[in-house]
Formats: sequence, structure tokens, C-alpha cells
Amino acid sequence: MRNALISVACVLLALVTGIYFGGHPASLPGPVRDSFLVDEDRAVRSEIVETIEDNFYKPVDKSKLDDAALKGIVESLEDPYSHYLTPHEAKALRESIAGEFEGVGMSVEKDARGLRVLNVFDGSPAKHAGIREQDVIVSVNGRSIAGLSSDLATGRIKGPAGTSVELEVFTPGASDTRTVRVKRERITVPVATGKLVDQGGHKLGVVQLTSFSSGAHAAVRNQVEKLLADGAEGIVLDLRGNGGGLLSEAVLVASVFIEDGQIVSVRGRERANRTEEAEGDAIDPSIPVAVLVNGGSASASEIVTGALRDRHRATVVGTNTFGKGLVQEVEPLSNGGYLDLTVANYYLPGGKTISTRGLKPEVRAFDKPRTKRDEALPAALNVLLAKL
Repeated sequence: MRNALISVACVLLALVTGIYFGGHPASLPGPVRDSFLVDEDRAVRSEIVETIEDNFYKPVDKSKLDDAALKGIVESLEDPYSHYLTPHEAKALRESIAGEFEGVGMSVEKDARGLRVLNVFDGSPAKHAGIREQDVIVSVNGRSIAGLSSDLATGRIKGPAGTSVELEVFTPGASDTRTVRVKRERITVPVATGKLVDQGGHKLGVVQLTSFSSGAHAAVRNQVEKLLADGAEGIVLDLRGNGGGLLSEAVLVASVFIEDGQIVSVRGRERANRTEEAEGDAIDPSIPVAVLVNGGSASASEIVTGALRDRHRATVVGTNTFGKGLVQEVEPLSNGGYLDLTVANYYLPGGKTISTRGLKPEVRAFDKPRTKRDEALPAALNVLLAKL
């Protein structure tokens, strides 16, 4: 219905615009003409909404019509990363940035069939329900989520703690989907975790970062310093399945390993070019570092990976990253919603932006998600051993 409404609105507005510029309003002074056009556009929009409310064969929620119209404006840009977020969706975004939300405890990315699971948090309701990495969520409470934006689809999964949500799940290789009912909880995202691994007679540290939410850099630094104090001779920064987050956190995480100089630059049509520099107080540059990535490593993950690669501070291991080199700015709106708009490109220290093909690893390694063994991590550890 939304697409039909937008199409009708566009046709009517095109016809009206043709009348304006073919008749006397086109000869009015610029500011007066612009005001006239805006008023007429609002009048047509109100006319369409009122006609639907009065005559559509089923009851209509006016707020849904308003949201659909606003979403349609942004969708006309044909940019997959620009969105209008309703007040409810904006609340979910704030929670994810803060690292806490009410949901089932997994990170996901958009898939043609719905949402692909990138990571399932230990001890979460999703983990207890048997949902695993690479599963695809195809419907929520009996409604398909194919084609929905990831923000809208995840918004349907999230909800008040104590309530339940029904998820239809497809596991690659299975003959059919399965349906699980999951009870939502208050989830605190484990932003960074660390472990010490014995490899080839050496102690090596592994730090996994799940998102670039607020405070991510402090969590990474704490884990890195703890591992080094425990005798780690090298560090693997595991960014697999990390879909990104705050640019400021990306710069600070990279600064844990890079003492000074460029991390990333931002260039946009209406934005002044700016370069983000390392903040200092990095770990000893003689400590070898490897960055472990996959197709779920996106945006801020790619900034950190590209910076460590271009500054010759780390070897990139894994598979091609997602490929998102665009900058979004979130503009609060008067109704409590957000406009999440693409405004610029990221450029890595080497001068290139992140293409849609993503960043190519220097050492290829693939983890088979259906096995208990992590096949990619040993490749990253061996890269560190070769540097010792």
C-alpha cells in the first residue's frame, strides 16, 4: 500500500508541478513561488490522506500513512543506508548505540530473505533457542521480513523484556524452516572480550569486538592491556560480524594500535573535508597485530581494518569485508524520529575509499559456521607467530 501511495503522490505532484511552471505561478518571485509550491504540495498530500481515510475499504491508521510518506521521501534517494526512523525505531537505535536493548541477544545483517545472524551472544535467549551464526530469520510473528530495512526488521524482533516473539528460522543446508518462540530479555551487549591462547609455544591474545558502540575503545584497550600483562606476545583483533557503529569509536580503537597520523578522512558534497588523526598512547609498535574479518565486518570495522593495513600496523586475515565506505549522519526530528542520511565517503590513509567489494584480506581464511572448530582464527594466530 505504501508503494502505491507514493506512486500516486508522485504522479499527482508531477502533474501539479507541470501546471505551476506552465502557468502564472512560474512568473512569481522565487521565494513567493517556492512557498506557493510547498503549500500546494501539502494540500495534495492532505487530500490523498483524507481520501484514503474516508474511502479505503479497511480501517486506516493515519500515523502509518504519515510514516509511509516520510519513509517514501527518503527511499526515493535509492540509497540503502539512508532511512527515516520513526520515534519507536529511533529509540531502538539509541539503545543499540548505548550497548543495551531489550531483545533476544544477537547481531544481524540484511539478507534478501530477511536477516542473517552474524553473532549470537552467550547466555542470551537466542542462544538458548538454538539460533546460530549464519541462520536466516525469515519472518517475525508470522509476518515476512524479506525486503525490509534491517532497522525495521530488527525493530520487530526487539520488544519489552518478558514478552515473547516468534521467529521463523532457516538454517543453510536444511530442507525447511523451523519456528522458535523466544522470550525477550534486557540485553547488555558484550562489547569486547579477550582470551589468551597458547600457539606454537607462544602466548597470543585474541580480542573480539562486537560493535563500535559508545565506550568500545575503552573495552578494547582494557582487554589488550590485560592480555599483554598476562604475557601475550601478539594480538589478534577479531572484527568478524562487527557491523560498525560510531566513527569516533573507530578512530579511538585504531588509536590503541597506531600512535599518531591519519586514521581516516571524510569527504562529502556539502561537508568540509576533515581528517581524523590517531589519539596517541598506543601499545608498543613492536607487538605484532593481525585483524580478523569476514563479510559481516562493515563500516567502522572497515575503517579500523583499512587504517591498520595502510599504516602497516597489522596483517588482515579472513574473507572480504562487507563494503560500506559511506558516512551517515543522524538528524533528530521534531516528532522524535530520526533522519539517518548518507552525507559523505570515508577515505583510508592510502587514499582509497572502501568499495562495495569490501577490503580484501592479505591472508585468506574461512570459518565454517556449522562446525564447532574456528578454522579462521588459527590462520590469524599463525600470522602472529611468523612475525615473532
